[in-house]
Amino acid sequence: MSDAANAQPASTPAVQPGAAVSHTSWERPTAEQLDRYRALPSANIGDAMHRLGMMDAAIKPVWTGATIVGSAYTVWTRPGDNMGLHEALKQVRPGDVIVVNGGGDESRALLGELVAGKAKVKGVVGFVIDGAVRDATGLAEYAMPVYARALTPAGPYKDGPFALATPVAVGGVVVNPGDIVVADEDGVVVVPLEQADLVAELSEAKHASELAIRANIDADLDALAGASSGAAESKAG
Repeated sequence: MSDAANAQPASTPAVQPGAAVSHTSWERPTAEQLDRYRALPSANIGDAMHRLGMMDAAIKPVWTGATIVGSAYTVWTRPGDNMGLHEALKQVRPGDVIVVNGGGDESRALLGELVAGKAKVKGVVGFVIDGAVRDATGLAEYAMPVYARALTPAGPYKDGPFALATPVAVGGVVVNPGDIVVADEDGVVVVPLEQADLVAELSEAKHASELAIRANIDADLDALAGASSGAAESKAG
């Protein structure tokens, strides 16, 4: 029997005290799907989903210019404990975004530059953490996009429990393994994988419409600036 046939489904497990739960198989978005989302702002994607799927605005980029487009690898951990992140690094694939339900706790950093550096070696393209992180300068130096609720110098515990690759709630949004995560300067939006093609189509239409409106506004502003310049020259003459 194949490994795929033996793989567990990505369903919600019962987490017992001290237990570590993980799943091994789920569908991920295609490269073509991710390429479509790389060309789209998070705001247009959110509009296409009727303003749903957008995380709490308190979850922000740790460094300016950080952006993410990738496939969700989910972690559910006890607040202030990052054992689950270390275990996740053994399972992630290139292109994954590690999305963590840390209970919104801001007292202990679940991630720092060393874990981020190891993740970059594994091909992880970003982190979204409903909790705190640290080493902001180091994260930027590694060019590892990280979105989090807070920064703190306080380090984490490493005791568990945790669950990997299971549905989690992060920033008020349910995230399943394989969902598409898009993050930019406006925030984080999550697209359910089964809706990826439809949402991409609607988002592209919204983006094209807004670009056309922007072009008209820019033309009007250019005309206004030209008229003002001409009037100023006439007065000077």
